Amino acid sequence: MSATYSAEVCTTVSALDLVTGFPFPFPQETYRYSTNVEPAPGAVTTPAGQWGEAVVDVDSEYAQELAERAAILDRDPSRHAWLPHMDVACWDAMLCLMRELSLTRPDSMALTVLESGVRPRYHWRNDLLGIDHTFVLGDPSTLPDEPLAWIAAQVQEDIVLLDQRDGVLYGDAGVVTFAADWSFGFDVGMSFLEIHGPVPRLHGEGIITRAHEFLKRLQPGETYRRTNWTLTIGRRLDVSTELYPEWGPDRDAVLLLDDEAFGRDVHLRVEVQHLIRLPESGAVMFLIRTYLLPLVDLVQVEHWRVRTADVLEELPQDLADYKGVAKYRHRTAAWLRARGPAEGS
Repeated sequence: MSATYSAEVCTTVSALDLVTGFPFPFPQETYRYSTNVEPAPGAVTTPAGQWGEAVVDVDSEYAQELAERAAILDRDPSRHAWLPHMDVACWDAMLCLMRELSLTRPDSMALTVLESGVRPRYHWRNDLLGIDHTFVLGDPSTLPDEPLAWIAAQVQEDIVLLDQRDGVLYGDAGVVTFAADWSFGFDVGMSFLEIHGPVPRLHGEGIITRAHEFLKRLQPGETYRRTNWTLTIGRRLDVSTELYPEWGPDRDAVLLLDDEAFGRDVHLRVEVQHLIRLPESGAVMFLIRTYLLPLVDLVQVEHWRVRTADVLEELPQDLADYKGVAKYRHRTAAWLRARGPAEGS
């Protein structure tokens, strides 16, 4: 197969748009932590298609992922939290996300100002979910739920709101149901530097301090993005620390699978993280959108197959340990290498 993906000849496990829109995270043959931020939105072309045209993405998993979020919140309400001083930021985030959804899907979503003034009145329409609702900004009685919770039920992204006080950013509100080996319920109220304390190399190399300073310099309305990645066993979005007893043993069990099952169960997990300074509250909104692609679909794109194997083989041990891939990254790389084009093809 050539390095360019051909939808006509490739059969995938995932829906086609999940392959063509996958945000492949490896621009180089090696990986190290970095701030790796760039302005957003902006389309990124890949051998399979493109991604990045919208800040808030809506794909074929929309209904399924929102249903999963609702079920997680029903089981564990601690995944949604906001400190009292974050009320204005929650309303600000809701309006920002409604505007982004309207840009992403103008055919089915729209935010309209019905009355301006100190307490503006809006109409919100989301045809994909059958929502047709009028509300007054700042009046919780006009919404069916707390504003951050209501809009989180309409986007596939996790949401964290960072409040800036005395030169320090704090994670003081959010809805996070698809965390990758961390706990929002535990982290809420902690500083940005404290939240990232366990990540190897970030502090010693000054990366987290530079990221913190960058975020503090964001101006109202500015939007940037970065990617992060790991591997996940199964199409499991919720790999939070609260559920470690459920998914942790998979890291050993996956080594017992035959090659066919291994390729279907191991997923490259990519987060596209958007950073937005909200215009009214001044809070920084941190959006985390998670994408999962099984190895059997990844190898449909030759460049992705080779590059992923390169990265996994070279990855330093401390990063492999932190990302939780140490036990099976070498088998993953070997599996990818073995799926190369036949000699002479």
